[in-house]
Order: sequence, then structure tokens, then C-alpha cells
Amino acid sequence: MECLSRIGSAPAIATVSNVRFKFKTTKTKRSGLWLKAKVNDECDPLLQSAINAASLRFQETHRPEPLFVDPYAGCFVPPDIQMDLKKHSHHYCLATKFIDDKLLRTANHIDGLKQVVLLTDGMDTRPYRLNWPTSTIIFDISPERVFKNSAEKLEGVGAKIPRSCVFLHVPLESSKILQNLCAKGFNGNQPSIWAIQGLPVMTLASFEEILFIISSLAMNGCLFVGELPAWLTETEIGNKSTTKKWMDKLFMSNGFRVDMVSYNEVSSKLGKELAPGSYKNILFVAEQLRYSDDQMDTWRREFQRVEEAGDEEGFEEL
Repeated sequence: MECLSRIGSAPAIATVSNVRFKFKTTKTKRSGLWLKAKVNDECDPLLQSAINAASLRFQETHRPEPLFVDPYAGCFVPPDIQMDLKKHSHHYCLATKFIDDKLLRTANHIDGLKQVVLLTDGMDTRPYRLNWPTSTIIFDISPERVFKNSAEKLEGVGAKIPRSCVFLHVPLESSKILQNLCAKGFNGNQPSIWAIQGLPVMTLASFEEILFIISSLAMNGCLFVGELPAWLTETEIGNKSTTKKWMDKLFMSNGFRVDMVSYNEVSSKLGKELAPGSYKNILFVAEQLRYSDDQMDTWRREFQRVEEAGDEEGFEEL
């Protein structure tokens, strides 16, 4: 899992409605599939990107009829943030609401232990703000330095994980994300739901590795929901297929059946007016069609046990 151990840098200028954050880029050393960014709060592109997203959630929370309420987003944003409370809903906020609902609806229909894996920018407040059902274990995979920064701020405002739930962090920088998830208690023989929003994905190969990890750990029938950068569809040289065909090929090669979700349809169902302009992400829901590695191991052990029991019975008959 080496490629997931190297974090990439975000664009040098990120815009959030009327809020514009500028920061200097630093020389970076290319290493594998990720670029290493300088660790500095003021010029860290990963931190600034996470703050931009938190700013959108903060503004949505203060709209007259918000899609959702994030009571903790305010601890991440600058005190002089310029509010944009126009009637149009931002694509990111619509996606956030869609993912929120999908996560809770799925978790509430799982009996027993519920495993939720969030692939995030490090400032995802879902573990704190959503009403998770009893016995939910939430794993967060995100850049460690951003996560630590946000954890300190969340503690400072008294944010708490729902009672009877567990929250665990796995650093994106880890070279063994799959193994670390299992070491922290993830069970491939138990249902899980996976979501991605804000995770810094720098190459197609790095996203394919994410799919590989999920395919290895998620049981048959589990869901993977979220957003991925639209530019990933343009990374295959000579690929002239439509985005839908590209998505089908990419996900099916890793054992998933995928459906693209229209932002316009989401806004229509929620009775909201979508903000004008292009948005460079793809919203999707995918279902795992394969068996997890743990399921396969269980099946092999059971098959071996039945075979051995059959051999013993046959020997006795002779």
C-alpha cells in the first residue's frame, strides 16, 4: 500500500463561495504516487482544502433552511469569514446531505455491529454530528496532521462521539492501511459501509488502490458512496469512452457495481435550487459484488472442514 502513504498537494488557490484562501506552494519532491507537502499550517494545502470544505458546511448551517446542521464547522473557519447565504445550494453541500442520509439509512438497517469507514480530508465532523445507532464503530482514514489539528479544535468546543459508539483514526500516510484497519478491529465478516468525501486523491492509481482495499475488506453487498474528482476520468491516455462507461469499467474491475448520482436530481428531491456553474466531482453509489477476504477465508476453512469430515467418515465405512 505504498502509494497511499504519500500525501499529495492541493491546488495553490482554493475558493469557497466568497471566501478566498491564498497560500504559497512550496517545492515538493515527487515520490511514488503522492507528493509530499510542507507541514505548515499557513501554507499546508491539505489543511486549507479541509478548511474550505468546513467553511461551506458552516455557511450551509446558517442558511434559513439548511440541508444539514454542522454545529462544529465553526471551530475550523476564520473569524472573519464572509458569509454567502444565497438561495442556491452548493454541490458540495448537496453531496454532504446525500452521503449523510445514505450512511445513516444503511447503518440503521444493519443488525448488530455496524462498521462505518470514512475516507476524509481530516475535518469530517460526521462522527460527532450524526445520530449514529448503538454499537457503531467509525473508522476515519485521513491525513494525520489535518486530523490532529481538527481533533484539538473539536475537543476545545466539547464535541463528543455518541454514547456506545467508537471512533478510530487510521493515518492516510500509513503504508499498511488495510492491515491497520484490521489491527484496530475492522472485521471483514461483519457488514460495513464506506464513504469518501474530501480525501486527497492525486492519481488514478491511488484511487484504484483505495478500491482494492475496500474490495478486500467489505462484505458482499456492502455499499461505497461518495465523491471522486472528475479529472480521474481523463487520466487514461487514449480513453474516449463516456464517463459512465469509464466508471463502470473502473469499479467493476474491482468488484463493484456503480451508479452515478445526478446533483440536479438530488437538489430536486430535496426541493433546493442548485448553484450555477460547473462542479468537478462525481457523486456515486457502488455495491460490492465480491466476497471479502475474510469471507473467503471462512469459506475455505469450512470447505476444508467438510472435506476432512467426509474423508474420516469414508475411512470408517471401509
